[in-house]
Amino acid sequence: MGLNRKISRVIHGVPTTDGAGVRLTRIFGYYEQGMLDPFLMLDYFGTDHPEDYVSGFPSHPHRGIETVTYLLDGKIEHSDNMGNSGVIGKGDMQWMTAGSGIIHQEMPQKTEGRLAGFQLWVNLPASGKMIAPRYQDIPASRVPVVNLPGGVNVKVLAGNFGGIRGPVENILADPDYFDVEMPANSELVTPVNEDYTVFAYLYKGSVYFDESRSESVRAGQGALFGKGPQVKAFTSSSRARFILIAGKPIGEPIAWRGPIVMNTEAELNLAFKELREEKFIK
Repeated sequence: MGLNRKISRVIHGVPTTDGAGVRLTRIFGYYEQGMLDPFLMLDYFGTDHPEDYVSGFPSHPHRGIETVTYLLDGKIEHSDNMGNSGVIGKGDMQWMTAGSGIIHQEMPQKTEGRLAGFQLWVNLPASGKMIAPRYQDIPASRVPVVNLPGGVNVKVLAGNFGGIRGPVENILADPDYFDVEMPANSELVTPVNEDYTVFAYLYKGSVYFDESRSESVRAGQGALFGKGPQVKAFTSSSRARFILIAGKPIGEPIAWRGPIVMNTEAELNLAFKELREEKFIK
């Protein structure tokens, strides 16, 4: 086996709506569960039209997972049942550990220009499903950018790239989360843990992930990689922008209904029973 990870599957996002009618692209989700362990869902939203997003995501619960919002443009206001509130903007990130349970809302703000970004759901192992909820709010000013020869830039949101650590800390999935910008005719080698799930999603341009450059991955497509200690990317005449995520697989059963993800149906039923009886928050 060579050093470079090969693409095991190209994934095409599906246009959908969520929340109170927010238009987005679901890159992977419920129907791919287990395939990208520990990652459960990845959405991309990008629009210049406020009517596509102003309805937002009104109050809803989460348990058993972490939700990660990374904003490329625009503003999103968030608040929850514990009194936390704030606004994230361009380049900011929020890593929310729902753990034992939280009820929150996320409401995009109508602004001039574009709203764009990602939301990633990360599963928690059985041992972490009921940990206390917490937030890590990461302003863009805290995100290090690694500038490489040839004009390649890597924003290190989480994990380690070339000895530079991202600001997100103490996450059970031990994740890497990079936002990569590559000019035309450039290349990049990204070391990754050999045993971790690794996925990339292109949101601008096109890129090759194999030495033969036989087929490019284009904007709107994702690439799930096989095993190996590194991912190698190349561009030709097109520049590229993509996120690359990696994480430690959990390998446990998944019981998933809506915004709650547990290990068994019994745990899932209990969570919804507690929600109905207003005993959800611990």
